[in-house]
Amino acid sequence: MRSHHGAAAIGLLATACLLISSPAYATRGPGGSDGGVKTSGTRSGHTLESRITYSGSAGGTNGTSTGNVAPVGNWNPPACWYEPVSAKDFQNHVESQYGEVVNDPGQPNYAKAATGQFRGIYKDGKYKNYNLDKADEGNWWVAIQDPNRLDDPDAFTCSRLPFWVQNGDTPAVQNAVTPKVLAELAYNRILLPDIEVTLAPQDVTKVNLPTWAWLDKAKFKEVSVTASLNAAGVTIQATTTAKPVALKLRPGTADAETYPASGECTLNADDSIGEPYARGKASQTPPCGIKYLRSSGNGTYSLKATVTWKISWTGTGGAGGELPDGTFGTAQDVTVQEVQAVNR
Repeated sequence: MRSHHGAAAIGLLATACLLISSPAYATRGPGGSDGGVKTSGTRSGHTLESRITYSGSAGGTNGTSTGNVAPVGNWNPPACWYEPVSAKDFQNHVESQYGEVVNDPGQPNYAKAATGQFRGIYKDGKYKNYNLDKADEGNWWVAIQDPNRLDDPDAFTCSRLPFWVQNGDTPAVQNAVTPKVLAELAYNRILLPDIEVTLAPQDVTKVNLPTWAWLDKAKFKEVSVTASLNAAGVTIQATTTAKPVALKLRPGTADAETYPASGECTLNADDSIGEPYARGKASQTPPCGIKYLRSSGNGTYSLKATVTWKISWTGTGGAGGELPDGTFGTAQDVTVQEVQAVNR
């Protein structure tokens, strides 16, 4: 049986999420004339939202971008974090939300009670009048959830109630906003361009005929997103950059061979991948490509092209480093006909 104190604690945590963790919003997909991703946090009405803003380049030279980089391994960017709010903003937010809940006849009594308990902690309980008399000495730090990951259990791990931090002190809690945390949040907002590998033959290839594959330098470049926080006396930022380093080909059938055998084509010196086919190379082995060993019949094979991106970051105060590599892949249909020999 759940204890009275346990239920009360859970109620306060739920109230904290309701009152404080109105998540930052993120506009995913191309935005702006530069094809970049622009997301922002604002305070509108009585909703306390993240003050982190995002800007940067996302997409290829054509400005199209359709997906996020997926981290390699078990690592994921934070699904929630803590950031500072001034004493006055915190007071205004809690008081306005408290008024809305207790004056709403549609709210159940337990919700009103929990809201009152939560307010009491900061108004005339553990703290006095939201620490307004100490407004020049510090800030409240509150939990924020990533709105794009509310189905992720990790979004609910920032369960600490709002707490006071003196100016100049580092909050003793995981995922308190720092340049590195900003870099990790920017990682999750990098949008990458579609990757359509150029093939020769282009649309229809033949059984046992090497098919050349390549990506021109101009078709995919490094992309970056900058995350900035300028609020409650805290000004920090970080820029996360993704650079393509390799292309992995998966033919879509076991009846195929890849070049090289691993199927992974690395970056050339000029930042391209593979080598364009030219007349007279029909008898050569492509540095990057596929040889299908069986016809696709009346259908097609789904060729998956996945690019590996190396991720690095720089931030306020000269901070910086590496983050886990990421991948992003797209598929294209390939028709393979049963012809043993052709002239190219």
